[in-house]
Amino acid sequence: MDCLFCQIARKEVPAEIIHEDEFCVAFNDINPAAPVHFLVIPKKHIVSVADITAEDEAVLGHMLKTIAILANDKGLNERGYRVVSNIGEDGQQTIPHLHFHVIGGRSMTWPPG
Repeated sequence: MDCLFCQIARKEVPAEIIHEDEFCVAFNDINPAAPVHFLVIPKKHIVSVADITAEDEAVLGHMLKTIAILANDKGLNERGYRVVSNIGEDGQQTIPHLHFHVIGGRSMTWPPG
């Protein structure tokens, strides 16, 4: 299966990329929910958190460290931010490729909805 996020990772579909390395790509969300809203995706196609295998552990750890670095670079560490990964239909996952939303720059509410 070829998905939108795989195409973005291969640069076949344009995106406002803010970070790229051998394991992941980060880009600004096209419909931001806050002043800062970007996605971090693995270059490897993984459907969701529910599909992570033992061989994906290093990539996931790298992605989380990348999130922390990018959030700090964007000034989010002082007041905080939210990291979200939607899983499946009830979780509102609209693209079947693992991705983390990093959302900040405003106060968040709970429950999220």
